[in-house]
Amino acid sequence: MQNLFRKPLPLLTLAILLASGCRKADQIIPHADSVLTSKAETQHGSRIPDSYIAQSWYNLMMKLISETPGHTPPIAARSFGYTGVAFYESLVSEMPHHRSLVGQLNGLTSIPQRIYGNSYVSTITANAALGRIIKSLFENASLSNLNRIDSLQSANEKLYTEQFNEKIINRSREYGRAVADAVFEWSVSDGGHQAYLNLFPLDYIAPVGLEKWVPTPPLYQNAMLPFWGNNRPMLASNKPGPIDPEAPPSFSTAPGSSFYTAASEVYNTSLHLSSSQKAVALYWADGGGSFTPAGHNLAITLQIIRNRNLNLLEAASLLAKVGIAENDAGIICWRSKFETNLLRPVTYIRSYIDPSWLPLISTPPFPSYTSGHSTFTSAAAAILTMEFGDQISFTDSSKVAYGFAPRSFNNFNEAAQEAAISRLYGGIHYAFDNLNGFACGHKIAINVEQLRW
Repeated sequence: MQNLFRKPLPLLTLAILLASGCRKADQIIPHADSVLTSKAETQHGSRIPDSYIAQSWYNLMMKLISETPGHTPPIAARSFGYTGVAFYESLVSEMPHHRSLVGQLNGLTSIPQRIYGNSYVSTITANAALGRIIKSLFENASLSNLNRIDSLQSANEKLYTEQFNEKIINRSREYGRAVADAVFEWSVSDGGHQAYLNLFPLDYIAPVGLEKWVPTPPLYQNAMLPFWGNNRPMLASNKPGPIDPEAPPSFSTAPGSSFYTAASEVYNTSLHLSSSQKAVALYWADGGGSFTPAGHNLAITLQIIRNRNLNLLEAASLLAKVGIAENDAGIICWRSKFETNLLRPVTYIRSYIDPSWLPLISTPPFPSYTSGHSTFTSAAAAILTMEFGDQISFTDSSKVAYGFAPRSFNNFNEAAQEAAISRLYGGIHYAFDNLNGFACGHKIAINVEQLRW
């Protein structure tokens, strides 16, 4: 079997020790000093709050994604993108040397400004912004989960209100909500608004041809989100053009051709899976009912925030970067999927190699090229690497609560590579799906980092 990453990509590496992360998604406990909470200090000597507000809301998002109908990987990535922007914009006025993303992100033309000379409480502002944007993005959540949103907002606010007067609290709360409303209004025009209500649009007509995607076993579902690639990416540099992956190998059924060889690799790998390879495939599957690949990347990001003791402002900046990268990764990957409309390995193998073959993991209902996992994880890993460096190993414990043992890596590039090759082990992607999706994710991250933060 060929080495999936035989040609190393120019990605920096990162390693962060992540000792925690084994709580369930909605079980985050406030720090004992969560009102003052951070060693980092402002220019005026007052402490910056810790990241508890971010941790509590993003962990609730993981629960919402896994339990709310229709919040598939691209939609989850979109939610992380807009939540990150709302979080960042609500606090950017308090970040020395940081700039608003207004005028830098596609279509984001204005965000409400704070009233000059008035005081705001960052924790109240951030809590209000996160609660508002998340409730707007998960309008179809269950009544119990909508109540959880309200309860978390109330509980978080109570943690920080004792030392401030009502006027400042109200001002901070209303400002956070105003920022979230502006970001949500911007989101409505991107092409993905309420897409969870129509995952399989009936007006999509799939192209026909030997190399074209067709519904796959066992469910034989129609194409999911076929128009997602037409959505507006957050970065202009991520519109169609150089960011898109190169064309896949030319389709061929001839033994010895590049395409036949790639399909044979999937088939032969599946017949000789080691226990460790099977474990890798299942660990990174992140399928239906999970927090999705984008959520897995955000869960790792939350571990970094916790274990490096990032404060609230640092967390807002990092979560915005990872969220924007995940959002655009979903759009660009789906753009490639439905422009190429390439058949899945299961279709090719059953047609030309072994008619009874089935992969370890059920094939999702959309075309093969490129791999979403590879694109999502590469984009997140590159952001984290560029932010923190490449000197410390880390352990991903984000799935301990769901029955998986923690997995340790020398750096984030290594973790992203494992996530990518897991799709080959699972039997649902050709190696070139993974390689080219991985390279695309890296480009997306570079574009995010090049914004004027």
